[in-house]
Amino acid sequence: MSSAPTPDVPTGNTFDKYATTNPIEQRMMRGFMTTLDRFVDGIAPTRVLEVGIGEGIVTQRLKERFPTVPIIGIDLPDDALAEHWREDDIGSAFADVMRLPFPDDAFDLVLAIEVFEHFDDPETALREVARVCSGSLIASVPLEPVWRIGNMARGRYIKDLGNTPGHVNHWGRRAFTKFVAREFTVDDVATPLPWTMLSARPTA
Repeated sequence: MSSAPTPDVPTGNTFDKYATTNPIEQRMMRGFMTTLDRFVDGIAPTRVLEVGIGEGIVTQRLKERFPTVPIIGIDLPDDALAEHWREDDIGSAFADVMRLPFPDDAFDLVLAIEVFEHFDDPETALREVARVCSGSLIASVPLEPVWRIGNMARGRYIKDLGNTPGHVNHWGRRAFTKFVAREFTVDDVATPLPWTMLSARPTA
């Protein structure tokens, strides 16, 4: 999310995991969403930010859970995504996570689902997320190397040894937890294969 996408630089996963019809992949996505729901349980936010909203699948899930809470999603400029957001009535905007256009402590729930692996400068992104977060962070990344092995088993991205286009950072569970702990206190970590997902709060 550090710059606008270009035709030669893919910024995300070209495979729509949310809409998959593969039964194995559907089972994995159910595990992912179940973990996300568990992390959200018990949180009563008043203002929510999702960084890297994509097609807005997670945002829609949050809207159903928190129908009266303002939810803002941001992503890089993309006309097709913007049209999708308008059709689904998703509150969203184009913004760069390296320079979030929000004041300090503006959100008491921030989600960064499947985005940190895309950032050229993840440390700056994490600091910006911490700056605007006053309550809870929920973040997830692909669990390496399981993610790449899974891609290759499905015949995807073989020339890149299973690395999804746009994934420039690769973390295992321990490494991602240590990374987030630079700015947050990590409360819970789960591995709904093939992902690492954690919940955290700003370090006092």
